[in-house]
Amino acid sequence: MRDVVVAGFLALKDYVATHVLTCLVPAFLLAGGIVSFINREVILEYLGEKRSKLSSFSLASIASFFVAACSCTVIPVASGLYFGGATVGVAFIILWVAPATNVLALTYTGSLLGASMAFARVVAAIIMAFLVGSIMSLAFQREHTVPVSSEGGSSQPKGAILERRSAFLLFLVLLSLLLPNYLIRSGPYLHKVILWAALTAIFATYAKLAFPPKAIQEWLRETFWFVRLIFPLLLLGVFVVGVIGKLLPETWIRTWLGGNSIRSSFLATLIGAVSYFATLTEAPFVSTLMKLGMGKGPALALLLTGPGLSLPNWLAIARVFGGKKALVYVATIVLLGTVVGWFFGNFIFAP
Repeated sequence: MRDVVVAGFLALKDYVATHVLTCLVPAFLLAGGIVSFINREVILEYLGEKRSKLSSFSLASIASFFVAACSCTVIPVASGLYFGGATVGVAFIILWVAPATNVLALTYTGSLLGASMAFARVVAAIIMAFLVGSIMSLAFQREHTVPVSSEGGSSQPKGAILERRSAFLLFLVLLSLLLPNYLIRSGPYLHKVILWAALTAIFATYAKLAFPPKAIQEWLRETFWFVRLIFPLLLLGVFVVGVIGKLLPETWIRTWLGGNSIRSSFLATLIGAVSYFATLTEAPFVSTLMKLGMGKGPALALLLTGPGLSLPNWLAIARVFGGKKALVYVATIVLLGTVVGWFFGNFIFAP
């Protein structure tokens, strides 16, 4: 029992040490900036109820390919858009595509597992994205109203889309999220921290020079609102995942994930949906399991759901969007992941 608890704390320690500064801090700041600086009229125009689902879902899916974030880091970004006026379907497409199929993960998947697996991953993710967006919209369209943020959102004039200085600030914050984690994928973690600190100092200096104190205070208030809402549950979820990882024997995975049966795909999807994978870590894990006999169908299912879902992700989504939305979303991903893994394993990857 003691080893199990220790495993939970070790997972928590690793998460805090390697994700909070270089991942979550810029992600929360980006979410607060989206609510504070982007005019809600624009979000409503391109991602809101008045836009056709084909248009808004396509834009959300394409944009998400360039938001390289894990299942937890993406929550502040998606919720920032949602609280700015985006539809529930768009918000959950971003929640799904950004961690499951971002461009960096696809590049790494192709180099490690082959171009066919990377191509299958992108096709499957897009299909699932439209289905997820449609299901969430259909299930919750009646209760959806344009939400308001904790502090009232953007105070920009109606005619302004996004001022150049605000766009540049959000771009700098985005760089502080992406560059440390993906420009420096190997080597000491200290190198990531140094790059993150340098970028943070740049955008903090720019913000101080370009914006009045009131605008910065509003940005920080919105950011702290997301931190208070999401961060405690992320920590709890990471601890639970560490405990589960200790209890789940590796031999069990080897035995039950072979072949391309519906059962194997379901188990791979379920494991991926519970476990926490930082972006880019799922590919080497799946590669190892495939060498031990894991089928290509279950491998694809795990590649999708591993980074796309996690237990911390479930809890945080329930806190931000509500328990019903979290339940429908997770059940939808598990079902679709199972079917996609089985289909690709038997009809696309089959010799």
